[in-house]
Parts: sequence; structure tokens; C-alpha cells
Amino acid sequence: MAQDRASEDSINLTNHFLIAMPGLGDAFFAKSVVYLCEHSERGALGLMINKATDITLQHLFEKVDLPLGRADLRDAPVFQGGPVQTERGFVLHDALSPGVEAPAAWAAVPRDGQHDAAPEAPNDREEGPSDAVYASTLVIPGAALEMTTSRDVLEALSNGAGPNRVLISLGYSAWAQGQLESEIGENSWLTVQVESARMMALIFDTPIEQRYEKALALLGLEAWMLSPDAGHA
Repeated sequence: MAQDRASEDSINLTNHFLIAMPGLGDAFFAKSVVYLCEHSERGALGLMINKATDITLQHLFEKVDLPLGRADLRDAPVFQGGPVQTERGFVLHDALSPGVEAPAAWAAVPRDGQHDAAPEAPNDREEGPSDAVYASTLVIPGAALEMTTSRDVLEALSNGAGPNRVLISLGYSAWAQGQLESEIGENSWLTVQVESARMMALIFDTPIEQRYEKALALLGLEAWMLSPDAGHA
């Protein structure tokens, strides 16, 4: 029934933040802020932006046998992007491919309403955009951001080049058909979209420990105002 309502009230939350409500039952997502890279009637895909691991980018690059040629990134943390494919890296970065259409993301998502399968990550797809700078990049519609999963973005950073701003995570967050809409209907998430400059500032510039509170502030809220029974925006 919740899924039927979600289908009737179709929304597109691509390029939005999800902010976890206190009533969210999944401990992994407690007090999380997720940036949604893609959302359609077939599901949603995003990265948590406020849960750092104890791994630095310097350490990560050593693990993949690459030097890190960007001194500004060496002490930056690797993030927990979500519970799906946690052995793989996902790089959220400044858009470098203006005008490139995002490839189809949902070939592997079941069409029977099951929620136990996740959308494909970009480099699982048969073909990416031919004009993209990197081999496997998801261009995020309406945003100044892209998500890349291919090694070539790491190689660019190892050579001292690459995107100006990056957030590198292990794993990603995914919702199958109707699942996110149902969770929003159950008051598990708040949603918000702001202009590009403020969105980029929250993702790349705001201290990690302040990102949950700053995301709430985009809605004029503070954590003490929330309760598990509160409505969603």
C-alpha cells in the first residue's frame, strides 16, 4: 500500500540531501546526511557525507599502490558512503563533464517491488557517457557534481591533478523501487535541496561533526526540535 501511494505521488529527489530522523530504525544511518546522486521511479542511490572512517586518503592511496600527489588531500578522511559494496570506492567531485547525459542506472533493479536488491554502481553498467572525463562517471542532473567509480580519477589525483574538490567513500547507499518513498512516508527522513554553492559547502567545507546540524539548519531546524513522531518536510 505504501508503495502504491509512492507511485501515485512520484517525486524526484536527485541532488537533494536526506537527513535522518530520530525515529529511523537503522543504526547504520542514525544521524546521517545522505547526498542523493540519482533518484527515479526505479530506486535511489546516494552517499553519506557525514560519517568518516579512520582511514585517510594517504592510507587509501597506499593500499591501491598509488602515490597521492595532492598535499591538500593527504589527511582528508575516507567516508562511509553506505552499506552497499563497502569494498569499493566512490568519488563525489566537482563536475568535469558539462552537458554529458547520465547513463541509465537501473538495469539491475528488480521491477517486482522487492527492496532487497540495490541499484547498480556506475561501473557495473554496460556503457558510460562517451564524453565524460573518466571511464565510469555518473553525471548528476541539475548539480555541479559527478560521482566516479573508475580508477582513473585516483590516478589523476596521484599525479597532482584531478577534480578540485573530492569526497571519497567506501560503499554507497541504495533504495529499490518505492523503498525511499515509503521511508519518507514513515517519517524516517527529512529532505532538502538548496542552491549549488550551499550544497557544495556542506559536502566539502563544513566540519564533518557539524554536517548533521548544518543540514537541519537548511530547513530552519535544530536537533532538539525533532522527535520520532514529527512529520517530514
